[in-house]
Amino acid sequence: MALSALDLFSVGIGPSSSHTVGPMRAARRFALALDELGLIEATTRVDAQLYGSLGATGHGHGSDRAVLLGLEGEDPETVDTDRALDRVKQVRASGRLHLGGIRDIDFDTDEDLTMHRRRSLPTHPNGMTFEAFDGSGVSLLHRTYYSVGGGFVVDEGASGSDRVVEDETPVAYPFEKGKELLAHCRENDLSIAQVMMANELSWRTEAQVRAQLLHLWDVMQQCVENGCTRTETTLPGGLKVRRRAPNLRTELREQEAAARVGGAPMLDPLWAMEWVNLYALAVNEENASGGRIVTAPTNGAAGIIPAVLHFYTRFVDGADDDKVVEFLLTAAAIGILFKLGASISGAEVGCQGEVGSACSMAAGGLAAVLGGTPEQVENAAEIGIEHNLGLTCDPVGGLVQIPCIERNAIASVKAINAARLSRHGGGHHKVTLDQAIKTMRETGADMKIKYKETSRGGLAVNVIEC
Repeated sequence: MALSALDLFSVGIGPSSSHTVGPMRAARRFALALDELGLIEATTRVDAQLYGSLGATGHGHGSDRAVLLGLEGEDPETVDTDRALDRVKQVRASGRLHLGGIRDIDFDTDEDLTMHRRRSLPTHPNGMTFEAFDGSGVSLLHRTYYSVGGGFVVDEGASGSDRVVEDETPVAYPFEKGKELLAHCRENDLSIAQVMMANELSWRTEAQVRAQLLHLWDVMQQCVENGCTRTETTLPGGLKVRRRAPNLRTELREQEAAARVGGAPMLDPLWAMEWVNLYALAVNEENASGGRIVTAPTNGAAGIIPAVLHFYTRFVDGADDDKVVEFLLTAAAIGILFKLGASISGAEVGCQGEVGSACSMAAGGLAAVLGGTPEQVENAAEIGIEHNLGLTCDPVGGLVQIPCIERNAIASVKAINAARLSRHGGGHHKVTLDQAIKTMRETGADMKIKYKETSRGGLAVNVIEC
């Protein structure tokens, strides 16, 4: 099994990688299959059914809208996020869908798109089926897909685990455990980022890897800028959550400008934390708005790695493109350990699999660019996840807003502290990253289903929607 950093990090659309990006990719895959099999011209109707967590919280996560866009051939990375909602409204109003971007068919969103709130499919909580029919009602094609976290989609042939990876590409330094990754580093005198780059060469040239990673960094920066410049005062959805990023950035800039005029340094010893909070809030408010997001490793946790990377480039001397690449490669290696050893799906293991994994990845990435050894990086990643174990996924109203947005800010600060703690430990610690990942997997298995992205427990039932 092999995973690329560019599998783990991808450009998508908010608000959820598993509930928006995954369903859009699955629906698009179905439409492409119809075209490839020569069935699209005979298709007059498509039936889509979403189950489990997709059915329970799909409306709040935009799963229904994602399916419509995917069936029209849209891809999460290139879809026009500013016009997507208008297109969905047109489909609903007209009752017509442009299947695969090729031909129009009738599509009644009330009849042809079903959200099963209490029914699930085997293999994974995020299951969905698509079926195409001809004019006589004869079934032409039926497919089942599972959105297994981070935008990854597997078909019904999957063995029932988020850990399924179809790519069998041989890589220079294969690893599925942290101990294997560290062994490669010790035996070959390599950093974790160097191990990852060597593996990436199985798919792309070094120049291509660097270019794509730096493109992801550009998208992250643009996402922060978008989140800070939106003019709407509240986020979409029934909660009427107030946007904070635009006003917060204005306040921070004014305070810095006043300090420069007076010739005095910023006296607040935690000034950097104010900016870290801003970066995370901006990304996750943009995500909640259905904007362009880098899945890192999921959309619900998409603010953590950009916030920590912004902290590094703004407040640490010596930051440059080489260090950004090193950060992202190191974070990706840690993310692969979670993807293969446990799960990054909130519907499978709760928010510990999303925010916990992202916190661990960001902690490891920061420890690396601060000069940490591979052992210190592994320690930072372990601290990052250990103190997120048991974190539930209980979005209020099924929206990726409460507690998701603030949770990203808190985890970003936690990741920075984890990286700093690891630098004082020399890499020696009692609990290994492998042990913490195993614990996360077992904790997720023991967690009640109502705490796994169903909005049937926790804050979701104790906060009154207004």
